[in-house]
Amino acid sequence: MKKIIFGAALMVAGGLFAATFDYSTLISHRGESKDAPENTMPAFKLAVERGFGFECDVYLSADKRCFTFHDKNLTRTSGGKNKKNCSEANWETEISTLDVGNWGKWKNSKYKGTSPALLEDVLKLARNGRKIYIEIKANTDIVPYVKELLAKQNNATPENALFICFSKEVCAELKKQIPEYKTYWLTSSYVGKDKNRRPITTAEVLKVLKETKSDGVDIGFHPEVITKEFVKEIRDAGFELHVWTINKYELAKIAFENGAQTVTTDCSEKLYKASKK
Repeated sequence: MKKIIFGAALMVAGGLFAATFDYSTLISHRGESKDAPENTMPAFKLAVERGFGFECDVYLSADKRCFTFHDKNLTRTSGGKNKKNCSEANWETEISTLDVGNWGKWKNSKYKGTSPALLEDVLKLARNGRKIYIEIKANTDIVPYVKELLAKQNNATPENALFICFSKEVCAELKKQIPEYKTYWLTSSYVGKDKNRRPITTAEVLKVLKETKSDGVDIGFHPEVITKEFVKEIRDAGFELHVWTINKYELAKIAFENGAQTVTTDCSEKLYKASKK
């Protein structure tokens, strides 16, 4: 069987890529969030310093600034100092002065006084050879603002930055307005809840990817669902497949063996070092 070496991946005849642990295939979830407060510049910079790509979550503030934050509201990582929804708070008067480096295990740490980050500052960290995964948490209203930010800078390019989003509508709008950048639809391995919970099917995934014109899927990893056969069907249809969020080496190894192209993790450096033993 003919094999062609392609970066950190092995391209096998038949279309299935078997990636491995590498700086370009491990994506730091919310930055290096085990070692610095999530979705902050210190966490993003630490990922870059260690050589990895990273994921960030982005909202649109009431005064139309794109900033990094995970939850729908500001409560958790502000230690309850501000309980507004992200979309209802102003960047200039509220969010920019919010301390998100002094909560939980970060209490009274060197990160005290750290604020959320503006997307334009995050984009400055883009490096070829690894990618920034920009998760859009807002609705379609944010897309023109993101497009404008990208047009004003030269660091983040379609080669080192892309979008991920759970919203089908936002995925479609991103591909409509910023088609040169890849967009992956985010989804879980299972649909429904409790007794109605069942594995998602490849047919359901492919339907969304085709309808939204997305470039691939970024899917929550469960080995009993995201099998080699599942991945092959998505890849053979011309789409990419990436997985989130894996913190155990053996599970990440299975994901790569099954054909996942990247693994998003809270501990990139830990997984990378484990793979070298």
